[in-house]
Amino acid sequence: MGDLHRTGRRVAIASIAVSGVLAASKIVVGLLVNSTSVFADGVESAGDMGTSAIVLFGLLVAAKPPDENHPYGHGRFETLTGLLVGLVLVATGTGIAIHSLERVNFVHTAPAAYAIWPLLASIAAKTVMSRLKFYYGRKIHSASLTADGWNDMVDILSGSTALAAVGLTLYNPGRFLAADHYGGFAVGLIVIFTGVRVVRETTMQLMDTMPEPDLMRQIRRTALSVPGVLGVEKCYARKTGLQHHVDLHLEVDPQMTVRASHDIATQVRIRITKVLPWVADVMVHVEPYPPLLNEAPVAEGQEAHRPS
Repeated sequence: MGDLHRTGRRVAIASIAVSGVLAASKIVVGLLVNSTSVFADGVESAGDMGTSAIVLFGLLVAAKPPDENHPYGHGRFETLTGLLVGLVLVATGTGIAIHSLERVNFVHTAPAAYAIWPLLASIAAKTVMSRLKFYYGRKIHSASLTADGWNDMVDILSGSTALAAVGLTLYNPGRFLAADHYGGFAVGLIVIFTGVRVVRETTMQLMDTMPEPDLMRQIRRTALSVPGVLGVEKCYARKTGLQHHVDLHLEVDPQMTVRASHDIATQVRIRITKVLPWVADVMVHVEPYPPLLNEAPVAEGQEAHRPS
């Protein structure tokens, strides 16, 4: 578990450094060449520093071990930071959009051609960072790191939008001078949309929404592979940070002793946490298996059904 948090922290620290360099270059260049699009994209990158810092803080807190008041650990704090990243994106996008619209009728000289270079550098750097965050975010099941990956995808899209807007302005300043401002507005809308998506996804996790069906099938399959397990009556899981906690109702031979059924439950718990590293712990409940007439043991991926 410690390796998961260390990996997430390294990616978050690298993201802060990259975003800081990109933000400084785009803001400075945007002010020098008087480009709303480049400046707006720089502000968005500056916001990335804050969101990556939030992610880093969330991973640090989530790494704390369980205690008396937090028996399930502190992992939910990591999900909360993902939610905060989404809210920051919505607020940042709104500010960028409003600022850009306010400057639509502002007459100014066309930006210099070198305004495109920090945008190209940003698109290249954020492409690499987004791939890293998505890869490691999914590998360690980090909601906040994946949210930050979407944040980088926003940077790629917003940088491309700003590049197109600046390109139009440079191509024909007399006709497309306002394109630079509308490009900044489009960047703001992209940021808002992505923020709303991140808020929705993290909210679903905080509401204990069940994991995707494939993960549930993995849990069932692993439980049914333990000798003595005749069926899985119920299986629930909830995400608590980087890992899941599972509630499992096993069905065993009703003639079995309490000690024997307890041993089977223990083996199920051990095997699931060993085979599926994304599972933090399993609460196993043992039920008597009541086969119907001519009914075979429950097949993989199916639930046992009790007679009504």
